[in-house]
Amino acid sequence: MNQFEGYLFDLDGTVYAGNSILPGVLPTLNRLREQEKSLLFVTNTTIRTIEEVQQRLEQLGVACSEDEIMTALSVAGLYFGEHEPGAKVFMIGERAMKLELERYGVETTEDALSATHVLVGLDRQFTYDKLTQGMNALRNGALLLAANPDPFCPIDDGAIPDTWSLVKALETASSRETFKVIGKPSAYYAEKAFEKLSVDPGRCLMVGDRIETDIRFGKASGMYTALVLTGADSRKDIMLTGVEPDYVLASLSEIIGEQRLYTGRSGTS
Repeated sequence: MNQFEGYLFDLDGTVYAGNSILPGVLPTLNRLREQEKSLLFVTNTTIRTIEEVQQRLEQLGVACSEDEIMTALSVAGLYFGEHEPGAKVFMIGERAMKLELERYGVETTEDALSATHVLVGLDRQFTYDKLTQGMNALRNGALLLAANPDPFCPIDDGAIPDTWSLVKALETASSRETFKVIGKPSAYYAEKAFEKLSVDPGRCLMVGDRIETDIRFGKASGMYTALVLTGADSRKDIMLTGVEPDYVLASLSEIIGEQRLYTGRSGTS
């Protein structure tokens, strides 16, 4: 697994859990940097800006540049700039969403009936009023965009509803379907990732803890994939989803070690 040129790492459940770095992360990342591998941290978070993600990683001992980080919100900003430059976005999300959209010059509005798009992320202050306004925007012709398809977000003492839970509430209330998903596993997110890495997908390893986002993302874009058992999903979920990663790891340290728990592709080393 140390033969790849590019390594893409999910963050929550893969690199850290809560406020703690996970076992094997620092020596693995340090070794890959010594070998001059290309690294990219790819997260579906919608509650932190790129700067905040970078600061959090540095606090945990992971040195990286902002250019080595992609979030669902930064990719959303790119999407609006490239494909919907005249958009007026009604936001269901937190402070980080507003800051990232401002970074990319995306116009936002609090007037639901003037919105061309409704962008949804994790919103821990979600209310009935926001649901009503979002519903009315969609029924008035606005398009529904999900920043990511994550149904829940693990926290230290359990889990909380994430973006997809709110998206489904809006779909139900408005009788409208989601127009586009921005974050992993979308093809657009992959396109932006490879623009940053400048490495052929077949020479990359995608490492994450969620099968439906991380592993599907890697497989759909032609990368090799590794499910790490330090976060949301377990071996059982491989059987339940029918999505088979190339590797299953107890921790990230197996990337630079000799032992591997499972190999999905015959002949892969």
